Amino acid sequence: PLVESGGGLVRPGGSLLLSCAVSRLPFVHYTIGWFRQGPGKRREMVSCSYPDDDTHYADSVEGRFTISRDKVNNTVYMQMNNLKPEDTAVYYCAADLAPLCVDGMNFWGKGILVTVSS
Repeated sequence: PLVESGGGLVRPGGSLLLSCAVSRLPFVHYTIGWFRQGPGKRREMVSCSYPDDDTHYADSVEGRFTISRDKVNNTVYMQMNNLKPEDTAVYYCAADLAPLCVDGMNFWGKGILVTVSS
């Protein structure tokens, strides 16, 4: 019930907006997180949106990425600015009732590729 969109190829310094459409879940009660897995790397948490509208970011993206929640359209967005080649990864959104963004979240999208390259 999670579908990512908005990935693609972008030059260093560019921007992308990722979307995660959530269906068949009581959206307002769920913690939604964005994760990524780069080439040869472990999957890592990127950003997290809690039901109380609190947010949390990995140090590597703090100040560049912004997660937001559209409660009308049951969609979570992640605006990514000043992208760097090391941001290249498959990005996943995930959801869970528990207030934690961790690798063991209950629901996952299939992922979408973001490539940052000149």
